[in-house]
Amino acid sequence: MDRIRIVGGNELRGTIPISGAKNAALPLMIASLLTDETLMLHNVPHLADVEQLIRILGNHGVDYSVNGRRSSQQEGYSRTINFTAKEIVDTTAPYELVSKMRASFWVIGPLLARMGECRVSLPGGCAIGTRPVDLFIDGLRALSAEIDIEQGYIVARAKNGLVGARYAFPKVSVGATHVLMMAATLAKGETILENAAREPEVVNLAECLNAMGAKVSGAGTGTIVIEGVARLHGARVEVIPDRIETGTYAMAVAMTGGDVILEGARGDLLQSALDTLGLAGVEISETNSGLRVARNGAGIGPVEVTTEPFPGFPTDLQAQLMGLMTMAKGRSKITETIFENRFMHVQELARLGANISLSGQSAIIEGVDRLRGAPVMATDLRASVSLVIAGLAAEGETIVNRVYHLDRGFERLETKLSNCGAAIERLSS
Repeated sequence: MDRIRIVGGNELRGTIPISGAKNAALPLMIASLLTDETLMLHNVPHLADVEQLIRILGNHGVDYSVNGRRSSQQEGYSRTINFTAKEIVDTTAPYELVSKMRASFWVIGPLLARMGECRVSLPGGCAIGTRPVDLFIDGLRALSAEIDIEQGYIVARAKNGLVGARYAFPKVSVGATHVLMMAATLAKGETILENAAREPEVVNLAECLNAMGAKVSGAGTGTIVIEGVARLHGARVEVIPDRIETGTYAMAVAMTGGDVILEGARGDLLQSALDTLGLAGVEISETNSGLRVARNGAGIGPVEVTTEPFPGFPTDLQAQLMGLMTMAKGRSKITETIFENRFMHVQELARLGANISLSGQSAIIEGVDRLRGAPVMATDLRASVSLVIAGLAAEGETIVNRVYHLDRGFERLETKLSNCGAAIERLSS
């Protein structure tokens, strides 16, 4: 099993290219199930989760081809991939595939809408708290689907097709918003989704669906309206830049000091996080090629943050911010409201010398003058990169174990950081 070795203390200087967003690419890939024509996706990141979803889609009959990279691109960076679901050969999404990645459960929407039936295993994914599928089931039932749960599988039927309806999410859910949007595109009549997720990835999916011939309006607001159409066609769509990767590298620069251009980054996708970094003393400015992130020698200021759905501070940057605050000049407080088990990185940061105490949903971080390298264990995707951020500033050597978590969501992380001066390398088993 691969590990990552870091020797802390180097400032980051240079340019880091921001990849396409994993959380946008996955639902766009799944949307290919809605049409028998080719969906061409540009800027698809090269990640373990993407490769796993390609295998899952292949199980349903989706063919794919990867366009050649440009001469200026390094191998392993974002690609253009064509997805063609000319014929759905299997409407079952089996446990052995779905259990490896939660987002693969989202195939339930397109399969049900296009084929009138499907059998999808209950999902797996990161161990960061309970993420029930009630909203998916209730929403699809509102669209006239018949749904049963049999031996760990959701069996959904809509023999006469889905029917548009008004559905109000009892709480905001990005995944359920994705699924109901996709399902409603082929439903009869109008669907109105209230209290819908407003995340940029939802907007990107709506752009994709509209490019395919759907009639979706209101994405990015709390109310999304979908007028069902008889069929969808192929399209060419760009995956938005990854706002979580952008925030992660911005925090790495803040932790180490230095001056880095985040090439291709869009500030409007994570303004709350950038505002928080500004309060911590980080200088962030827009350039023609992306965002410039710099920190002078004044040190890191403490902050108080509560994670919230977009446009609030994202839960997917909570662990990274905690890593940064371990060396802030004072006391910081981070409150997690999205997932109940998302503080598992605390004990690993403590191994590096961090001073963190937990109180219910909040973590209190007393900044320390220095961290010291140590062996640490990644527990989930975002927690793992918080250990990298801390390791970049720790004295001596830090070894991050179980980095397969990192490979799920960060494209060539060690290469991007080492190109900017970090002493970081992958150690293969």
